[in-house]
Amino acid sequence: MEKTIQTDSGIVIAPVYTQPVQMEEQPGVFPYTRGIHATMYRDKLWTMRQYAGFSTAEESNKRYHYLLSQGVMGLSVAFDLPTQIGYDSDHPMSEGEVGKVGVAIDSLEDMEILFKDISLEQISTSMTINATGFILLAFYIALAKRQGADLKKISGTIQNDILKEYAARGTFIYPPKPSMRLITDIFAYCSKEVPKWNTISISGYHIREAGANAVQELAFTLANGKAYLKAALDTGLDINVFAKRLSFFFNAHNHLFEEVAKFRAARRMWANITQSLGATDPKAQMLRFHTQTGGSTLTAQQPQNNIVRVAIQTLAATMGGTQSLHTNGYDEALSLPTEEAARIALRTQQIVGYESGVADTVDPLAGSFYVEALTNEVENKAWELIHKIDAMGGAVSAIEQGFIQDEIAKSAYRYQQEIENNEKIIIGVNKFTSADQATPEVFRIDDSIRAVQSERLKSLRERRDNAAVQNALAQIRQAAGTDENLMPLVVAAVEHLCTLGEIADVLREVWGEYK
Repeated sequence: MEKTIQTDSGIVIAPVYTQPVQMEEQPGVFPYTRGIHATMYRDKLWTMRQYAGFSTAEESNKRYHYLLSQGVMGLSVAFDLPTQIGYDSDHPMSEGEVGKVGVAIDSLEDMEILFKDISLEQISTSMTINATGFILLAFYIALAKRQGADLKKISGTIQNDILKEYAARGTFIYPPKPSMRLITDIFAYCSKEVPKWNTISISGYHIREAGANAVQELAFTLANGKAYLKAALDTGLDINVFAKRLSFFFNAHNHLFEEVAKFRAARRMWANITQSLGATDPKAQMLRFHTQTGGSTLTAQQPQNNIVRVAIQTLAATMGGTQSLHTNGYDEALSLPTEEAARIALRTQQIVGYESGVADTVDPLAGSFYVEALTNEVENKAWELIHKIDAMGGAVSAIEQGFIQDEIAKSAYRYQQEIENNEKIIIGVNKFTSADQATPEVFRIDDSIRAVQSERLKSLRERRDNAAVQNALAQIRQAAGTDENLMPLVVAAVEHLCTLGEIADVLREVWGEYK
């Protein structure tokens, strides 16, 4: 009996592919399967980013300057847990978490230190922030104004994808309805004030990290994207304007060919989704995406093996046509990346970009019988899931009913069982293991950072105009109960030195917290 081989998504891989595939599609034209630009990397390589942020704004600023000196083209900011869920560093809920998984940002002054000697007009910044994304964006805009930058030239992305927080990650604050309102407020505000800013990065990355397979990552991400489109349309926004600034964030795992197929299918599916909802402008139909290599694929055992995994994932992302890429440090299963690990991760991208030949032609795997068949299979399976979600009333309903969470949990359980039963081989974990495990140098964050941030907050509250602060917060509180766009009020509040926690708390009072 012939052996059956299948991907983690359950797609059976044939021993050989001979069926000729009609490939008349061209890159840069609908439905963009082969890429959103006609020439792709022949004219300009993807943006090489490194995700960084830890400790205080001063420490993260030093790492940013180091990465820029090593050839990084764009910055990606990681925020600590209190910042992500709307608590200042001196709040009791912040204890033990300040500066640990990212940088602590409590006020506009912290943001100013974070980007010291970095011109916001000259650099593209991606911020991985969701529930408090509107506040961090306000800090960034206020800082750009302080720098004298032209807001029409400011470019970057806030993740701002709250639906995947309910489904997979958990850093939400408010119930879904007011959270969606914040997102559409950002769409409307940025389309006028900061037109080059990507207002959302609809994220499959964390869905995959939570245990989804490639097909689920694609289907759940595009279903969420569809929900954002509909929410914006319901508020009267023009899809040909706001959809141009939507971007996506995908994971790159180790199955090189399934990952390339996933990226190609994603573009084709999104082009059809946007067109079906009325988008006629090509830029509103294009799926632009950032990729990060798979954090959950990294092993603490034999960590240097992760360098090879990241290289394969880099190939998957670039042969799949990503617009920007972050490569993980080999030591990230053990700690935040050391400078050496961050440098090797960046060099991996640079070697692929400048030495491998991947960038020389557009969509290098197009026309491969295998890749084309796999692209179709991934797409068909993803549509099946999206149709199920549509039948439930869309992504918000599917999340409220627990469908998406359950599907991810089942997939994660299956994957773990396969590893434990040796049906899935992970080198260094369940095969080719080594008794003597040398532990590399790890990067540790000191708990004293909370005291530093608390002292800074105390000083800020003594120096600022507290009457102006209370007035700014009162305006946000009042507007939260109306349809007024909150973004101008939040920008004004941060300029008066209101803190992140104070703004988040005002909205907690009005909207409550989601449990």
